[in-house]
Amino acid sequence: MPRPSRKNLLVALFVLACLVGLLLAYRWFETRYLRTFDERAAVFSGAALQLPAALSGPGEIRLVHFWDPACPCNVGNQQHLAELIEHYAPRGVQFHVVQKPGSQGRLPAELVALQPIDEMPGSAELPASPAVAIWDRQGQLAYFGPYSEGLVCNSSNSFIEPILEALEAGRKVDASNTLAVGCFCEWAEASND
Repeated sequence: MPRPSRKNLLVALFVLACLVGLLLAYRWFETRYLRTFDERAAVFSGAALQLPAALSGPGEIRLVHFWDPACPCNVGNQQHLAELIEHYAPRGVQFHVVQKPGSQGRLPAELVALQPIDEMPGSAELPASPAVAIWDRQGQLAYFGPYSEGLVCNSSNSFIEPILEALEAGRKVDASNTLAVGCFCEWAEASND
């Protein structure tokens, strides 16, 4: 059997090094951008949640988006939220955003229509984000919870469109306490008790 030449040996080592490099790059990408889906249940209770005085009372339907910039689950609902704004803002629904206290970040350009709320009574006790609260025209909390159940959020599995449609039609909605399984990030700081 002929001995491999030095050139063939170097080529084989180079190919092996490339394969190892590709494998390492793939593993790095996978661990950085792909996360396992945490199937945990979150209980959303809107009992303490209130609009700030400037927004409370009778008026337009108001939707408040609760956003943590560091949460990877935001990616799944930002396109859906942009579609909600495009569809319902011209119909009079007001869109607001509450950013997790102490967090840093900016919303994508397609969500600039969200009006920021600096402080919202009851928002410190939120169980998780992303979350949404919707107030009806009488200023009553109609819905508080996730955008949908499951890993992704879009108009086909969303809880939001049916609620907005019902409120626009003048029907009463009372879904301010919900239990859901989905992609969530902790909102409240963990206590050291």
